[in-house]
Amino acid sequence: MSDKIIKLDTSVIASASVVGGREHEGPIGSFFDMHDPDDSFGMDTWEKAESEMQRRALSTALLKGKLKSHDIDALFAGDLLNQCVGSAYGMLAYGIPYFGLYGACSTAAEGIMLAATLTSTGIFERAAAVTSSHNCSAERQYRMPTEYGGQRAPTAQWTVTGAGAFIVGRGGDVKIKEAMPGIPIEKGINDASNMGAAMTPAVISTLTRYFKASGSEPRDFDMILTGDLGHEGYSILCGLMRVEGYDISHVLCDCGMMIYSKETQDVHSGGSGCGCSAAVLASYVLPKIARGELRRVLFLGTGAMMSPSSLQQGLSIPGIAHLLRFEV
Repeated sequence: MSDKIIKLDTSVIASASVVGGREHEGPIGSFFDMHDPDDSFGMDTWEKAESEMQRRALSTALLKGKLKSHDIDALFAGDLLNQCVGSAYGMLAYGIPYFGLYGACSTAAEGIMLAATLTSTGIFERAAAVTSSHNCSAERQYRMPTEYGGQRAPTAQWTVTGAGAFIVGRGGDVKIKEAMPGIPIEKGINDASNMGAAMTPAVISTLTRYFKASGSEPRDFDMILTGDLGHEGYSILCGLMRVEGYDISHVLCDCGMMIYSKETQDVHSGGSGCGCSAAVLASYVLPKIARGELRRVLFLGTGAMMSPSSLQQGLSIPGIAHLLRFEV
């Protein structure tokens, strides 16, 4: 059962992203739908700003899809904040049946997978998946006080200020053909400054299970896209996948490496956070698929399943990687 591939027949009707100033200054900054240079989005707290990012992302996706909120049967949303309050408050205005999710940085993949499964089976006609992260709200929760100015490790990643929204149903240009849910994997990594190493074993697990179950190989895809392993996790993944008998280096890309410039932006090992893969997928990768520039893409949303309490108690960090196959 753990190697089961879910066959799907649905699509991404529309997607949209909203990001902060640093993200807009990055290599793919011009592709995002909306940005705010000071990351506040007109709000008086960082948490409210994160909720506003989600609201704007979904509003933009609905506009692109020429849809109204009453056209959406269900909404799957989550973030990094305790009890997913960023999503709960951000989605209040829409009046759509709501499912709160916590998949850490894999939340975009988890939400799209659930929306795709339920629209593919005909239970829902259309469903939306929304997620976000905000650097300042996440830092307040996980590493307060930020004013202390402690030195960041070279393997540390920068939490992306961003949100992504995806409307899933029949009739879109980007087809969702397959999914494979991830299995939580924990390999003894308890360093919160090295989430790439904590998440990589989960990617190896899901990817090797998928290759074996589907009979496919890395060369069958134009891109294998991971959520946010960063530079550290990327290099570990390439090396360990070779040990498994798969060379993915020629097709592997990582959202955490794509969203920032390592040379000009001081983000150490790259980007992370729910908004990282959501924003890159929504505004950069999916449009490339829709235009035919990429024909078959494997997306693995990665997450480090930790909490402030687990970090304080020194527990190891389980990783997760959910897989989706997109094609034109």
